[in-house]
Amino acid sequence: MVDLAKAMASQLIVWHHLALYGPMSDVVGDRMGELTTTLMAWLVEQARLAVQVFLVMGGFLAARSMLPTPDAPTGAFPRALPGVLLRRWQRLAPLYGVALLAAVVCAALARALIDSPATPEAPTVWQVVANVLMLQDVLGQEALSAGIWYVAVDLQLFAVLALLCALRTGCRWATAPVIVALTAVSLLWFNREPALDVWAPYFLGAYGLGVMAQWANATGQRRRWTVAIMVLTALALLVEWRSRLALAGCVALVLALGIGQNWRWLALGPLRTPLAAFSRISYAVFLLHYPVMLAVGAVFYRAWPDSPPLQLLGLWVAWAVGLAVGWWLERQTSTPARRPPSPLQRRPQQRHQIG
Repeated sequence: MVDLAKAMASQLIVWHHLALYGPMSDVVGDRMGELTTTLMAWLVEQARLAVQVFLVMGGFLAARSMLPTPDAPTGAFPRALPGVLLRRWQRLAPLYGVALLAAVVCAALARALIDSPATPEAPTVWQVVANVLMLQDVLGQEALSAGIWYVAVDLQLFAVLALLCALRTGCRWATAPVIVALTAVSLLWFNREPALDVWAPYFLGAYGLGVMAQWANATGQRRRWTVAIMVLTALALLVEWRSRLALAGCVALVLALGIGQNWRWLALGPLRTPLAAFSRISYAVFLLHYPVMLAVGAVFYRAWPDSPPLQLLGLWVAWAVGLAVGWWLERQTSTPARRPPSPLQRRPQQRHQIG
């Protein structure tokens, strides 16, 4: 189910950006008929909600590695805190850096080929520095690529959970109340302040729901944590309806209830291998599809600016090339120890495991 959610969410985000940016989407959306216009509008307005899946999954997986239960021992903290944060940065940074470089190069290529307001201008030195440090939004600098704001926020959220692990030495009993309280404050207050959407507290509600979903799976107290997720989500939606939080609450409930764990068609069927592959490359595709879209869009628009069918083909080409580039870069940057074995490399008794 984790693989399915990551695969679907990443593709929705990719198509959200394909529909939102570039001259190809403008031609397709305006001149391909009512159905296409409606679909493009839906991708622009609604598909972006898929980021909530990653926020909840982020909390779920981070808790699994650092704090699988509220009373789990974290004796290595606080001494291990710098190392934990450094390893997280090292996991995110290589592909992030490649994506920034690719975005600058592909934007320059697009500017040379076409004149479009959707093409980014040449970046300033300060803009590049802010993006490299993952501080572009905090410092008020324009992002060099679409979607990289999420990487910066993910690092902040991971750091918050790691800091809580470091501070809980000797008072493990307070872990659950603190996480619930921070989640509630985020859902009821911070998430209603658009000016805070560059900081972790704005997104901590969805992330905290993911943490509680992990606890529901690991503590033997599934009912308690499922009810907590439902109550917090309901209160937040009663205070102010936000479709993004409704989706986050649903994702957290799916994880907390273990839905999909016994679906043999998902775990063992023909979908298993492609889902695992799409899930594994989701981060690379998430980062690299925008530079690819800039380059492919510039080529197609320069060659066939007045052909809606060919511009639609260009969107599909950009999608396919983005997948291929993401797959290749993920293979290059993954260490052999971390890269999952292929089905042919697994021993027979491992084939029925999900992970």
